[in-house]
Amino acid sequence: MTEPGYIFSEDFSVRDYECDIQGIVNNANYQHYLEHARHEFLISRGVSFARLHEEGTDLIVTRVEIDYKYPLRSGDKFVVSLHIRRQGNVRLVFVQDIFRKPDRKHIVHAEVTGIVTKKGKPVSPVHVAEKLGLEQEINRNRLK
Repeated sequence: MTEPGYIFSEDFSVRDYECDIQGIVNNANYQHYLEHARHEFLISRGVSFARLHEEGTDLIVTRVEIDYKYPLRSGDKFVVSLHIRRQGNVRLVFVQDIFRKPDRKHIVHAEVTGIVTKKGKPVSPVHVAEKLGLEQEINRNRLK
């Protein structure tokens, strides 16, 4: 179920090996959760990351900002939710939040900025947004 205010949500569980000696999720694993949710979002919209690449189109992360608010522990269940906005002419920003279940404790807020390239050169993200059915969404939430 998609969380209110987001266009996609994916459920996860913390696995023992993702935790460090302190018994909390190692900070690097949050990037794995965020990336997996973005890939699942593409799949949910019928877009294959591999097929895009075969067509000469790549989605490349150029910046990751993560605010760690509270740690997850082994066995915790959580949800990663996202929405997208456009920034400038070539950037897309995936705004992602992680909430622990069932209490909705806010764990992480992240903004993952990326660009779309065609044959190695930055291009407008509009054709990818169209494939995702989000052209209006990214233009409505556009930042200069």
